Amino acid sequence: MESIYVDTDNLTPLVFILSTGADPTAMLYKFAKDKGLSDKLDTISLGQGQTEKALKLIQDSCISGSWVLLQNCHLSEEFMPHLENAVLGLPEVEEMNENFRLYLTSTPVEFFPVSVLQNGVKLTTEPPRGIKNNLKRSYAELTDEWLDDCKKKEIYRKMVFAVAFFHAIV
Repeated sequence: MESIYVDTDNLTPLVFILSTGADPTAMLYKFAKDKGLSDKLDTISLGQGQTEKALKLIQDSCISGSWVLLQNCHLSEEFMPHLENAVLGLPEVEEMNENFRLYLTSTPVEFFPVSVLQNGVKLTTEPPRGIKNNLKRSYAELTDEWLDDCKKKEIYRKMVFAVAFFHAIV
């Protein structure tokens, strides 16, 4: 995420192109926490009735310098023209905060605005292949502090491994 973050700015959205089994949300939350901005990351899962709320969030965050994550853009075809206008209008926003970032997640769909793709940074995340890689990914998001936050640490760690192993197989 650090190398991708360098390629973006407050006028360049980052578009996560989703594939089956991959969800970059946890990765983005972890990155925001590492940057000390976990309280400045606002998320909206798009769907019916979210257009006005999402547009207001983008407008407010441009000025406050918060990060915006609009999830599941593929579920809201009606929102796409509004998103295109919002992204193309970013350079015209007065008092634009340089810390503002716009993150979008979507599966490949025909109605996603081409101008947003052309003006943004695209990233595809693939789910890990194989049990070993799947376990590595699961454990990469766990911290020792989280694993040790239990009275019966040894049993808890074994249970976490069993669940992670089961998840990797499924």
